[in-house]
Amino acid sequence: MHVQEWLETIPAVAIYALVGLVIGLESLGIPLPGEIVLVSSALLASQHGEINPYILGACATAGAIIGDSIGYAIGRKGGRPLLARLGRRFPKHFSEANIGLAENSFQKWGMWAVFFGRFIALLRIFAGPLAGVLHMPYWKFLIANVLGGILWAGGTTAVIYSVGVVAEAWLKRFSWLGLVLAVLIGIASMLVVRNRAKKAAAARAAAPEADPVPVAD
Repeated sequence: MHVQEWLETIPAVAIYALVGLVIGLESLGIPLPGEIVLVSSALLASQHGEINPYILGACATAGAIIGDSIGYAIGRKGGRPLLARLGRRFPKHFSEANIGLAENSFQKWGMWAVFFGRFIALLRIFAGPLAGVLHMPYWKFLIANVLGGILWAGGTTAVIYSVGVVAEAWLKRFSWLGLVLAVLIGIASMLVVRNRAKKAAAARAAAPEADPVPVAD
């Protein structure tokens, strides 16, 4: 069953909870299709008046911020052994190459890596746990986490909902195109990040070994 067709079968309150939960778990570090669920729900809200887009956006934003914060706490407590366990459990997402790329981004950009990582499908699951592992100061993480969560989750909801309202008749026949577009964007960003991860891993392997550099206070 199509994601949006399935969402139409459940009540609005359940959709709010589902969106917040899926995005929260994805932000926490568990690979889930948070963006797909959010886009589908926002499209559904544009076509069904019982789903309030403001509540939907608020739930998505709360899920993103809370999930990232829990991921940060877990990463700070679990340290690098946690990344090793995640690598064994989710080898495609938490591979050494992907972790190496994310770590280099954090060391170079600091809190901005948390903010911009929210908009990249693969990096979205790294932001919270890795910021904790690298002991990024929590106040920096919190600022980037809140701003990134609001702009990504709230902004995505607003844009997709607005497009759906303006083109409601068109979307009733071709609403799947919005979902396909979101999936293609997610796949493209993942491929780009994966390619950069491989290059970063090769560079790290060629360079002399050094102790990881923690994020500066």
